[in-house]
Amino acid sequence: MSSPTEPVNGPGSPNPTPGRSTEPVTAVPVRYPERWVAAAVILVLAAMFVHMLFTNDAFNWPFMLEHMFSDPVVRGVWVTISATVLSMLIGIVLGIVLAVMRLSGNPVLVAVSWLYTWFFRGVPRLVLAVLFGNIAILYTTIAIGLPFDNYWMPWLGLEGDARFFEIDTRTLLSGYVAGLLALSLSEGAYMAEIIRAGLQSVDKGQTEAAQALGMGRGRIMRRITLPQAMRVVIPPTGNETIAMLKDTALLAYVPVTIELFYQLQAIGSRTYQIFPMLVAACLWYLTITSVLMVGQYFIERRFNPGQYGGIRGRIVGGAH
Repeated sequence: MSSPTEPVNGPGSPNPTPGRSTEPVTAVPVRYPERWVAAAVILVLAAMFVHMLFTNDAFNWPFMLEHMFSDPVVRGVWVTISATVLSMLIGIVLGIVLAVMRLSGNPVLVAVSWLYTWFFRGVPRLVLAVLFGNIAILYTTIAIGLPFDNYWMPWLGLEGDARFFEIDTRTLLSGYVAGLLALSLSEGAYMAEIIRAGLQSVDKGQTEAAQALGMGRGRIMRRITLPQAMRVVIPPTGNETIAMLKDTALLAYVPVTIELFYQLQAIGSRTYQIFPMLVAACLWYLTITSVLMVGQYFIERRFNPGQYGGIRGRIVGGAH
């Protein structure tokens, strides 16, 4: 310890330590010239792309804007949206049924659910769409009645058949209905796995506590399990909805002549302006998917507000 009369070395000391600078240190930020080079290259490429959009005659913007809002195309947009909504609704209902079957203790239900999921996840949707479009080759008529009537009725000496209702397959399964079934059945397999993962994410202790209170399995599923599983199910379901919207373009191969992509292709083939109509299809699908993405954000925020509450949500969550 220094005495009161001994000078203390420091910036203001009359006797600083020899060899030590008394000037303040100025921090110099690290420069990354490669970042500026990369940014410049990206800006040049972006400018070239924008220039190409407005100067390349292959786009033919006046022709595209004139035909992409024509009445057949606008009707095709609504057909695409309706096919997306109906396919997802049917797929979600099928997915819930299949997921419950897969988690049940019945080995027959488990096997049926697994086989369904295995088949419809393994076959491409394009193949399914074409297959269902030609299903009349397999079944010329669709009938409702007693099974195997063509075998047991002759054995009993009876004439006729035991069918109560019969209709031609081509009349019942139009192109739109056949394509809708192909997309719905395929989506049911994917939704079954999503919902099964959501159900398994809920703590089993809550189910056991509800059973101890005397609640039935159906009520437990509706009131406890499903509401909590929604936070896990909603994000991938939103992604599946967006994917389904894009997969409705496969209906053109059934064929469904009133579908958006088919209509745009028809205009391009008829006018020999194929590329502008393909760009118009991209613009339509981008617009609709953008709207769906916004809706997905708000739905996810509704079922999981803590994740989307920003700093305030984390602070409130931490306070609790």
